Amino acid sequence: MMAPYRRKRSVHTAELLSLRSRGIKDAGTILRHNMKLFRAVLLQDNRDFIKVWSKPSKSPIMCENGKIYFENYQNCYSYLHSQPHILYKLPKKSKLEKFEDALLCQSSVDKTLPNPADHKPSLLALSANNWLYRLSAETGEELQKVYLSPNLKFRYLSWDDNPRMFYVKSVQNKETPLARQAGITQNTVLYLAIFCVFPLGVVGILEINKKVFGNGITDVVLSQGVLVVSHSNKSVKLYSLEHILKKHLTEKLTLGKQSSLLGGRTVGESPFGIPVNIQITDCPPVLFEMSCSSGIQIGGYPWHYIYTPPHKNHKGTHHICSLTGGTLATNGIQNMNCCSLESDGIFFHPDDSGRIIHTGPVTINVLRILGELNSSLPSKVVLDFSMETNRNNNPTSQVTVTSSGRSVKRRFQQLDDDPEQETFRTVEYEDELDLLAVVVTNGEDGEGKASVRLHDNLSGELLRTVDLDEPWDETYRHELFFDKDTIVHIEQKNTSFCCHVYKLKTSRKQVARK
Repeated sequence: MMAPYRRKRSVHTAELLSLRSRGIKDAGTILRHNMKLFRAVLLQDNRDFIKVWSKPSKSPIMCENGKIYFENYQNCYSYLHSQPHILYKLPKKSKLEKFEDALLCQSSVDKTLPNPADHKPSLLALSANNWLYRLSAETGEELQKVYLSPNLKFRYLSWDDNPRMFYVKSVQNKETPLARQAGITQNTVLYLAIFCVFPLGVVGILEINKKVFGNGITDVVLSQGVLVVSHSNKSVKLYSLEHILKKHLTEKLTLGKQSSLLGGRTVGESPFGIPVNIQITDCPPVLFEMSCSSGIQIGGYPWHYIYTPPHKNHKGTHHICSLTGGTLATNGIQNMNCCSLESDGIFFHPDDSGRIIHTGPVTINVLRILGELNSSLPSKVVLDFSMETNRNNNPTSQVTVTSSGRSVKRRFQQLDDDPEQETFRTVEYEDELDLLAVVVTNGEDGEGKASVRLHDNLSGELLRTVDLDEPWDETYRHELFFDKDTIVHIEQKNTSFCCHVYKLKTSRKQVARK
C-alpha cells in the first residue's frame, strides 16, 4: 500500500526553532538552508568577484577565520565587511617581545565557562621571550598571560587536531662539534608544553629524550592524542599521550596555583614558569610503527593510512593501507607519473567524508575507500571523480629551428608544471558552501595569469571561474583562502609580501541595446 502524498512546504525560522527545542531531528538546519541559498547566489551569472583591497607588507602575512594579520600579528584586519577594515593595532614591541607564532582560538558552545570573556574568540600568541598570551580576537586586549620557562626556548604553536588541546614546541637541542669532541652527550632533544582550552589550563611539560625514544629524532608532533616521533632512519613511531600522562605525570598543575615542583612557587608566573611534570622513565608501548620517506597520514573510513616507502623504486608513489593489519588496499598504490619540479600531493579530504584528494600539475583525483569494518577482504580504492587541465595534448617537438635554419635539439623535456602551460597549483575546501576552490595558472602570453575554479565537492562539476587581476609568479610563494563571499590571495615577491582581497559583487556589465 502506498503512503499518502505529502506536499513539501517551506518552514519558517520560528517553527524550526520550536522543533529544535523539542529535540526533533533535522530541525537545526537554518544555517544549512541559508548556505544553500548563498551558494546559489554566488553562482549566479550576474555576480562577480571584484578586487576591493590590496595591502603590501615587509613581513609575512597570516590569514585565518575572517582576519588578516600583519607585522607579526601586531595589526589585525577583518575582511567580513565590504572592504577590510582594521580591528586593532598593538603597540610596537621590542625584538625580545615580538610574537613568534599564534593560533586563533574559538570557544566551544556546548559548555558554560566561569568567565564570560572566555566564550569570545581569542588569539593565542607566543612571544620570543617565552610568554604565552591570550588576546581578544576582536580588540587585541590582553586577557591572560602565562610565563613558560626561564631556561627553555619555545617557538612553535600547534593544535593537537583537537579543538580543546594545543601544544607549544621548543627549539631542538642540537649537538655541537665542540661538544662531541669533548665527549659531552646531549640526551634531551626538545620539550612540549601541553595546554587545554575553555578555559586555558596547563597539562604539563614533556621532555623528549634520546634515552627513552631512541637516537636520530628529527621531529615530534601531537595529533589526536597521539605522540608522533619521526627518526632520521625514515621510521615513524606513534605513542598514546593518554598512557604517558597516566603513568608518567608526577604532579597535576594549575595555572596561578602553587607547585611543589617549583618549591611552592606559582605556576605560570615569572621568573619560574611551568615545571617539567611529565617525566618518562621508560619507553611507552608503540601503538604503530612505519618506515616511510615523508611521514604518514591517518584517516578515512574504515581507518587507513597513506605513506611512501623509503626505497628509491617507490619514489613518487603513495600507498594506501588499512590501519588494521596494514593490508594494502586494492588499487592502493597511487602514482601521478608526473615530471615536475613540485611533487604531487595527497591528503585525506577535510570534509570528513573519508575520501582522499590526490593533486598533480595536470590532474586532481578525488578517491574513495570502499571497505567494511572487521572484514577479512581488503578494502578498495576507487575514483570518485577527476579534474583535468585544458591543455594541447600535442607533444612538444624536441627539435627547434633557429632563424638561421640551424636545427637545435632540446636537452630536456618540458615539465608538467611548466609555467607556460595551464597547471593546477593548489586546492582549498570551503566547508560551509561545500565547494572546492582550485587555483589554475597559465603563462602562455608570457605573464603568469591565475584563476580560481569553483567545483562542486560531491561531483567535481565546474560551476564557475574567477580570474585574479594580479599576475601569479611561480618563482615565489603564494597562498589562497576562499571563505564564502571572499577570496584572499597572499603573494611573496623577494622579501616583500602583498595581500589582495576579492569580494562578491553584483556585476556592472551592461547589456547592449539592439
